[in-house]
Amino acid sequence: MRMLTRRLLLPGLTALALAGTGCSAPAAPVAAGPGGAPTPASTATGGDQRLEVNAAAPQGSIAPTPLARAHSGKGRPEKSALKVASYDRASGRAVISAAPPGHSAKPSHSPAPGKPADKPVAAGDVIASAPAPGAPDGLLAKVTEVVGRSEEGTEVKTAPATLASVLKDDGAEGKVPVDPASVSVVPLMKGVTFSWARSQGVRFGPQGAKLPLGSLRLDVNAGVNTAKDAPASAAASVSGFLQLTPQVEFAYGGSKDGGPGPSSAFLGMSGDWSSRWALKGRAAATTGAPQRIPFAKLHSAPVIQVGPVPVVVNLDLTCYVQVAADGHATLDVQQDVKGDFRVGGSYATDKGWAPVSTSDVRSTPVNASVSAAGTVKGALGAEASVGLYGAVGVTADVAPYLRGEGDAKAVASSDGKASAHASWAVYGGFDLAGRLDFHLSLFGTPVIEHRIPLGALHREWALAQGQSAV
Repeated sequence: MRMLTRRLLLPGLTALALAGTGCSAPAAPVAAGPGGAPTPASTATGGDQRLEVNAAAPQGSIAPTPLARAHSGKGRPEKSALKVASYDRASGRAVISAAPPGHSAKPSHSPAPGKPADKPVAAGDVIASAPAPGAPDGLLAKVTEVVGRSEEGTEVKTAPATLASVLKDDGAEGKVPVDPASVSVVPLMKGVTFSWARSQGVRFGPQGAKLPLGSLRLDVNAGVNTAKDAPASAAASVSGFLQLTPQVEFAYGGSKDGGPGPSSAFLGMSGDWSSRWALKGRAAATTGAPQRIPFAKLHSAPVIQVGPVPVVVNLDLTCYVQVAADGHATLDVQQDVKGDFRVGGSYATDKGWAPVSTSDVRSTPVNASVSAAGTVKGALGAEASVGLYGAVGVTADVAPYLRGEGDAKAVASSDGKASAHASWAVYGGFDLAGRLDFHLSLFGTPVIEHRIPLGALHREWALAQGQSAV
């Protein structure tokens, strides 16, 4: 029986409305997530004042670290001329000092008589700081005790605080693009390059000139474990790129009835993404879970300015290649995928926390070939997490994939006649999974007792298939 070989030209996919448990076509600004959960356009309700949400100014080596303080945990927060000079997470101790000479911060609200904005920190104060020494993901804490004062500043003991303790009954809502230049990248294998393009037109990296403004891009070209009996010409490899334009979505609605927590909240990440990747060769057989090969880790701690309060959002991405194969089929496939995504958690007092996840996926024409009987599946994906002040709140795994399979059968009869038939098929697909974590309680909402799944989404569509005599 001859080996099955078919060259397939896959037509372009029409837009896929991935609806159902969390994946849909692009939503209007006032859209509802799964279970009718409100999205940012409808969450920031209640409260006495609407606060602007903007990207914080870049921190320089001279300017003081942005810090806001609520005196004795009461009243509205104010910008402060103080700064976090050092912080020890294990003990909760911090040193609060004055800003460098020549720099000051004007309070956003007039301080009460006898309580100037630069008064030394006191027990009961709630402070919110951008990244500082010892606190790379910022600090949101309540001062429980003043230990003493020295030339370095005021040493204090702190305990974790919530955004409700500084934002009070105000409301805020906005989207802030992540500056790609602020993203740190750790390659996990050879053959990985990183590039970005700022919205101001500044570019970096070998692919920078080709990037849309505001985008970051990872290119990978690496080998994959090859089946032991595969010829040298069937060496397995993966190559391509993953491109993202991420932005942070934040909303907070103060309590309507003077309660201790917000009436609504939202935290999430959204943006455009695209990938072009190729999987070639005969990959080694996998047992159990598919072989996942992380090729880069990305981290960023963007600061969004919510009125006077610097809110630090931690973003982490682990980009990976995932391959599942039986060690028999040889695949030569390339796919271009474009779309958008939006994941997050939405809170309302009457419903609690609910997941929000949407995506619209489009695939361009693909050339592919499948040789021999067997199966191969390859994905180029990213596991993303977003949280506040270093605590993860939302985790999502986004993975567009391609799957190819071939089957060949020989039939012989008693009259001496024999025949061989071959069938083949190639599929495209999209996997989305994730969860909401109890750390979303940093908003001041009740703790999530059990992790809430985003709603595992699996969609697959046939690209091409057929049968023939061989």
